[in-house]
Amino acid sequence: MRLKEKVALITGAGSGIGREMALLFAREGAGIVVVDINQEDGGRVVEEVVSSGGKACLVRADVSCADDTKAMVDQAEQEFGRLDILVNNAGIMHSEDGDSTSTDEAVWDLTMNVNLKGVFLGCKYGIPALRRSGGGSIINTASFVARVGAATPQVAYTASKGGVLAMTRELAVIHAREGIRVNALCPGPLQTELLMKFLDTEEKKQRRLVHIPMGRFGQAAEMAQAALFLASDESSYVTGSEFLVDGGITAAYVTPE
Repeated sequence: MRLKEKVALITGAGSGIGREMALLFAREGAGIVVVDINQEDGGRVVEEVVSSGGKACLVRADVSCADDTKAMVDQAEQEFGRLDILVNNAGIMHSEDGDSTSTDEAVWDLTMNVNLKGVFLGCKYGIPALRRSGGGSIINTASFVARVGAATPQVAYTASKGGVLAMTRELAVIHAREGIRVNALCPGPLQTELLMKFLDTEEKKQRRLVHIPMGRFGQAAEMAQAALFLASDESSYVTGSEFLVDGGITAAYVTPE
């Protein structure tokens, strides 16, 4: 087992990529702290883990709230005695997120609070716990749009994920000598509820698909496999990286430096 005796806290674990990470990490031996704002979704994931022989606990938390974020880390240490893997995965993609002239300020603020501030708070309270465990791995879920921009405008989401990349690089440098690795997982367009609600017409879906060399949307389970590498000791010399798992979309559209 690649994560035997490790403890992983995963935000946004009630659905999508987070759910797949929780199930996979549990199969690989980790104790799982399932964090989600939706208690019902999170509870189902805990039941799935436990019914498969794994160990998991549920914490309801709004990652944009400092008190909730501190509490989720405290719960991880109370339940399992340590924290080894922190996955800042919770995020939103607002249906009214458009270009700079059409996006309401409230949509911008909400997106930044969840997608960017939520990662900051996760690290603020999670890093001390990783120190107490002697080091560990932080995985921040970013996006390919932080590198190439989005064909369908979503300025707040894109900007928030760009911030996640910048924060990931800085934290990786700051904490490298402490044995704390910090990497960003950058998914391409995925066939998840989050994206499909945003790409709510066939025209919008095709606008994304036409840019993907592999010609299909990715699956959440494929992202979990990439995250498993970053969480495990197999990536012991990997920090500050942008792990693109995107069906080739950035390779096709980013000019090499």
